[in-house]
Amino acid sequence: MPRPLPQEYGKYYHGYISLVPEDDLSVSFGNQTAGTLQFLQNIPEAKLNYAYAPGKWTVKQVLQHLIDAERIFVYRALRFARKDATPLASFEENDYADVARVDHLNWADMLEEFRLVRKASEFFFRSLNEEELGRYGKASGVDITVRSLGFITIGHALHHQNVLKERYF
Repeated sequence: MPRPLPQEYGKYYHGYISLVPEDDLSVSFGNQTAGTLQFLQNIPEAKLNYAYAPGKWTVKQVLQHLIDAERIFVYRALRFARKDATPLASFEENDYADVARVDHLNWADMLEEFRLVRKASEFFFRSLNEEELGRYGKASGVDITVRSLGFITIGHALHHQNVLKERYF
């Protein structure tokens, strides 16, 4: 599962894809999932409801965003892998975060949910052959391949891990 070429995705996604160090999607899922979970597990409980500035997400909201976005990216990949040509709308991440009730959620449960969603993503992408990975669809007004959505899924989590490191701790 080689790295996608720039013509397989919109410019907006380059930042996410460029964060993925591996050129093989299967290898990347294996490597990055463990590191992301370890990072999240080491966040002190006292920081879970912390936001670095007014109007910014809390740590719990960031994790919920990762879970929500991964589900959306993989849903898009599923539709396109199965040759569904229906253009898919974008999603407004701040609207999702505003209505996702995370304050009452147990951090360990949220981590387990992320782990399970990621494991399902890994199994899904591993099940695809090169032809399926190379199929295109349109999401958020951009033509994009299934392979790109796999790399975006991983890179998006790495992006937010970097944000947490830089602005929260």
